[in-house]
Amino acid sequence: MAELNKTYDPATVERRWYEFWQDRGYFHADENQPGARFCVVIPPPNVTGSLTMGHVLNNALQDILIRYQRMNGKVALWMPGTDHAGIATQNVVEKALAKEGLDRHTLGRAQFLERVWGWKEKYGSTILLQLRRLGASCDWRRERFTMDPGLSRAVREVFVRLYEKGLIYKGHRIIHWCVRCQSALSDEEAITTEGGENGSLWHIRYPAEDGGPGVVVATTRPETMLGDTGVAVHPSDARYAGLLGRNVILPLMNRPIPVVPDDAVDPAFGTGAVKVTPAHDANDFDIGQRHHFEPLCIMTTDGHINDNGGAYRGLDRFEARKRIVADLEAHGLLVKTEPYRVPVRRCERCDTIIEPYLSDQWFVRMEPLARPAIEAIKSGRLRFYPERWVGVYLHWMTNIRDWCISRQLWWGHRIPVWYCDNCPKLTVAREDPTHCAQCGSAKIHQDDDVLDTWFSSWLWPFSTMGWPDETPTLRRFYPTDTLITAADIIFFWVARMVMAGYEFMGECPFQDVFFTSIVRDMQGRKMSKSLGNSPDPLQVIDTYGADALRFTIVSAAPLGEDVRFADDRVEFGRNFANKIWNAARFCMMNLEAVGSEQTAVGSADLVMLDLPERWILSRMQAVTDEVRASLDAYRFNEAAMTLYRFIWGEFCDWFVELSKLSLYGDDAAAKERTRSVLLHTLEQILRLLHPFMPFVTEEIWQALPLARSSDSIMVAPYPVADDALRDPAADAAVARMIDIVRAIRNIRAELGIAPTTAVTARIAPSAGADGVAVYEPYLKALARVTSIDVLAASERPPDEPSAVVPEVGEVFVPLRGAVDPAEVRKRLENEFKKVSKDLQSVDAKLGRPDFVAKAPADVVEKERARAAALAERSATLTRHLETLRRGS
Repeated sequence: MAELNKTYDPATVERRWYEFWQDRGYFHADENQPGARFCVVIPPPNVTGSLTMGHVLNNALQDILIRYQRMNGKVALWMPGTDHAGIATQNVVEKALAKEGLDRHTLGRAQFLERVWGWKEKYGSTILLQLRRLGASCDWRRERFTMDPGLSRAVREVFVRLYEKGLIYKGHRIIHWCVRCQSALSDEEAITTEGGENGSLWHIRYPAEDGGPGVVVATTRPETMLGDTGVAVHPSDARYAGLLGRNVILPLMNRPIPVVPDDAVDPAFGTGAVKVTPAHDANDFDIGQRHHFEPLCIMTTDGHINDNGGAYRGLDRFEARKRIVADLEAHGLLVKTEPYRVPVRRCERCDTIIEPYLSDQWFVRMEPLARPAIEAIKSGRLRFYPERWVGVYLHWMTNIRDWCISRQLWWGHRIPVWYCDNCPKLTVAREDPTHCAQCGSAKIHQDDDVLDTWFSSWLWPFSTMGWPDETPTLRRFYPTDTLITAADIIFFWVARMVMAGYEFMGECPFQDVFFTSIVRDMQGRKMSKSLGNSPDPLQVIDTYGADALRFTIVSAAPLGEDVRFADDRVEFGRNFANKIWNAARFCMMNLEAVGSEQTAVGSADLVMLDLPERWILSRMQAVTDEVRASLDAYRFNEAAMTLYRFIWGEFCDWFVELSKLSLYGDDAAAKERTRSVLLHTLEQILRLLHPFMPFVTEEIWQALPLARSSDSIMVAPYPVADDALRDPAADAAVARMIDIVRAIRNIRAELGIAPTTAVTARIAPSAGADGVAVYEPYLKALARVTSIDVLAASERPPDEPSAVVPEVGEVFVPLRGAVDPAEVRKRLENEFKKVSKDLQSVDAKLGRPDFVAKAPADVVEKERARAAALAERSATLTRHLETLRRGS
């Protein structure tokens, strides 16, 4: 039997066991292995990424699930990999080049891509290496990258198929343009702040061409007026009926533009008249199309006014805004300016305010792809946890817009389209062509743009398995079972994967989607690098251990609720690991007489077992059922807390203490039975806990003196409840005994009686209560009482402190003979005065409206909790003082 060190040292344990698991191939899922299978694909982190607390939570949950299913005997595949992260990676490499005095245009496309690939090889696997520190049991032999040759082939295959079906097209449309990244963005990459940002609404007069008063329009972007080609009003708006069909003069540019009726105008917005700028607003583009307005672009791709901007040519867009507003005011055309919350869109990557921009881009027609994906969620083929995300998903899918997939970058999957210099025909091909497919000319050149990063990611569940080839892996593991991901990419990734799965595989790529919590700091702010409020997970692991971090963050993350996290909270997980370690050491020190085969306890043994042994075995079955049910329903935190309460609050605090009665007694047979139950229960606890805390459980499990059917706990069977070991009578009896012990301990604590002071206890049973004599040896040991007297039902000593115990009766603790009641009374009276004074002070503070309104919410809550605790203590002291006064 191996000996456990006095203290648990995660640093020495974790690396050793991780290498052991990898070397033995336990992470590898063999598609040829028979039996049920289970598959999860990792949300591929960016190659630019490093481990964050969000990654910790997400991947800890995935690892719990995959380890659980592996222990259930399934061939469990957790597919790892990384995403090339087009814009993010290109930005990182360009910043590195800038430090060398270079830019990508100086290098040229080929050399720049060489630099990016070099950067990827050096840094691209950092986050996956960090995930190993967390204990992630991915099948690392199958690691994928979105620009691997196989995945690149899948991307091109998908593009060609969609193009051939007419679902990919090139369109001249308004897109989201980032002037910093110099690229188009999808709707999902152009993010807005809920409620908008502080801005202004400018009211500008457009004089009538014939000299009349004209019309006042309201706009949040006055710089775009340089490209106005009309003014629109609602056709039913009587205020402007006389202006319809007439022209007004565009201020500062002095050109006539028509006033037209259009149903898209909201009469309640601003003045009810809106400027129409078809080249710089999506709604205006649609209005312009209906009224045959020619779009006029007034801005360069880097956000400066172009030649169409007249006197404002060359100005940055926001400098132009200032100049235009000043000039309008100088000409008496600025009617008023009012504060306004503007729905500003920003680039998801660099936070730059994006520009709606008229451009030639490639798009995917999404509505046909969305139909089966909508039906999947409606029919229950696809399930979301928590369910509230179903509504969000359906709203987006039923209002889906075409997806802009082209990006003006160099890093990424280049669009597989070739243009011919001699004819207008496009060549769209799976392999690089040498000649035009239409005229045969060799003078062809490829589209410069690359595909949106998500165009490769939406294929992840099947491209990673070898599609478009029908590989053994694809046949065995597609569709996958569960996706665990963040809700903020439900549109970017989840919905698109569902669409791609149906389009190219004919099946939904997964059955269940679990959306993880958002990890926030203790002030409720989302953790981010920019705020500097996110602890470094690797430092946390170095300080507390991976198991402690995993257990802490998972137990703190209820389904559908956010997590408030600070690194010192990981002491919770570390203390739990230490508690298990110390309990295991106690068991090991008392197992020397147990044979290596004594690991199972069956129904035949029950008749010989004492009450505590029957109770812990029965509770073990209930806990096993609860943990399994929680894991099957993705209630990870409930499973974790069920184990925490059972291991700490029942096994360690009660059964280990109760076991000492027989372990330290003279009955050899009783000792052996207790040791056997200790070992059996501890071993089952370790297997239940293993998915959550893999390292400490493996270390202890390997040291246990038992016969093993497997070489590692991670491939040992996950416990299943044994109905033969359930014992409701033992459950109820020990629950009552624990309540009695707690009642006596509480009376001791409330009266300030030291644990070492000998006291007696008297119990007045309630009607119908079972006899309490059976508890006497346990009460003497755990409550530290010298004797237990059972009173007649009518006896109620008026001068003895007491507590009511449900289903038992009333428990009394006589003071005379143990302590001086007068001294106790004096001490309680002094404490009562202090508590009353403190409570009065706290109540006064909480009664001040300025404190409740202005103090931070957590401070107010802390004071309320203090007031409640003081009030409870005051009531307890009052009750005990009344009892003591009756006896004086």
